[in-house]
Amino acid sequence: MSKDVWVVVESLRGEVLENTYTMLAAGRTLADGLGGKLTALLLGSKAEGLAGTLGVADGVTYVDHPALADFTPDAYRRTISALVKEAAPRAVLMGHSSMGMDVASGISIDLGLPLVSACQTLSAAAGFVSVTCGGKVLAEGKLPEPACLVTLVPGGHKPQDGRKDAAPPVARVQPPVPLDDLKTKLKGYIEPEAGGIDITKESILVSVGRGIGQQDNLKLAEELAAALGGAVSASRPIVDQGWLPTSRLVGKSGKSVKPRLYLALGISGAPEHHEGMSDAECIVAVNTDEKAPILDYAQYGVMEDALKLMPVLTARVKQAKGG
Repeated sequence: MSKDVWVVVESLRGEVLENTYTMLAAGRTLADGLGGKLTALLLGSKAEGLAGTLGVADGVTYVDHPALADFTPDAYRRTISALVKEAAPRAVLMGHSSMGMDVASGISIDLGLPLVSACQTLSAAAGFVSVTCGGKVLAEGKLPEPACLVTLVPGGHKPQDGRKDAAPPVARVQPPVPLDDLKTKLKGYIEPEAGGIDITKESILVSVGRGIGQQDNLKLAEELAAALGGAVSASRPIVDQGWLPTSRLVGKSGKSVKPRLYLALGISGAPEHHEGMSDAECIVAVNTDEKAPILDYAQYGVMEDALKLMPVLTARVKQAKGG
């Protein structure tokens, strides 16, 4: 049985995405525990240079083809399925992201391999820990044998442990299957409207969720953010209701942020949201639900109504600043 581990690199418009490094960190731990090698599988067109930050891997398999210049589920599924079938690695790691989830189940069907989804941690000895039910339930188990597919969520492994600015040996290969009759093709990117604030560059974020109740209560968060010298961001329910623009959305389908302070007000903390803010230096969660998943990964948790707490915090911050 193979002991090797593969990580499918996610890239977008010429850049390796952050979750790739999380997967490489997990893959390194798993491969070392199994006694196998770690391979980064990079798909693209004229994109071999992206291997330059994948030095945690023992090697890179680079598949070059114009049809792989941008992500399309059809091209990725065909290519990955064919390569995995030929090499038969012990485990293949993909992101629990719009890209990874778009192809993981199809590859599982193609190869008849079990799929372990939404994994938070992986190791040869302990197996996997997977999150479900909005993060309120953790499922544990051994990785299925002799081989399996895995989608990984952030939080259990640190992306900085999977990033190394050095290029491992690169094996350049051609697609093992035809890619000239794809059912889907990328027509172009639609960018969200640019806002006046880039939340990815803010060192302090006051982030609001469903718990703030109504749109008028946003002013409380804005006043607190202004006092702290930060900005307001949000979870999915706030953006879906049009209370804040998409540019303020934190999470898998929004922005990934790394502030020094992330103040989460009335946010339950589903895995999709956690994916976007897990790298914050300090997470403070304010919630009335003691079982809210966000309390499991916040450094500090406050069991209080955010609407009552925000004005008090704003006043105390202004007082501390002499204002």
